[in-house]
Amino acid sequence: MRVVSLVPSLTETVAVTLPGALVGATDWCPADVDVPRVGGTKNPALDRVLALAPDMVLANEEENRAPDLAALTEAGVEVLVTEVRSVPQAFPELARVVTACGARTRPRWLDEAEETWARLPEPEERRQVVVPIWRRPWMVLGRDTFAGDVLARLGHDNVYADAAERYPRVPVGELKAAAPDVVVLPDEPYRFTAADGPEAFEGLRCALVSGRHLTWYGPSLTEAPRVLGGALRAARR
Repeated sequence: MRVVSLVPSLTETVAVTLPGALVGATDWCPADVDVPRVGGTKNPALDRVLALAPDMVLANEEENRAPDLAALTEAGVEVLVTEVRSVPQAFPELARVVTACGARTRPRWLDEAEETWARLPEPEERRQVVVPIWRRPWMVLGRDTFAGDVLARLGHDNVYADAAERYPRVPVGELKAAAPDVVVLPDEPYRFTAADGPEAFEGLRCALVSGRHLTWYGPSLTEAPRVLGGALRAARR
């Protein structure tokens, strides 16, 4: 199999499970994966993708644009499109991906990830959070997102989980007025840092977290509860 991945988490999935199958990835995919790059997730260079002669292109219904995927399909390339908006949904989708890419057995990391999430204890208390994903303008996690489900399973409920949009624009004043227990600031897609983000939420607790562990579905799921849980607990001290 020759596989081009247009999704960072799926690139990691194939690189760990079937490294010889991966022949191309996006600029946003893990830097340690040594394959040609084909541009961004939203603007892949389709000529570069096709030049790699892939048997399959891996995509996601949210991360990639439908016109790009349609163009690849019209060019005769098989495109596998995933849809993952909850932790339980991730496991069968990942199994589908690795099987389509040539895995003969289910990878051990996938079993470990599923067991890790199944064994999560019931949270002792629940916290209200807002989760900015961009600034200028400020945007946050809204309804029906994988990251929101990850946080909910760790005892942190998204204030904007019932928003009309999945990624609503919300003025920072309104975010502060919501008075969440914790403001969760991931390092992707916007790279929030200690010097860029927390200063906008003076008086509120902020947790700087790994976007890979919050938003990626793949091998990172095995350690996400521990890594995210630690960052969220540290913010509450």
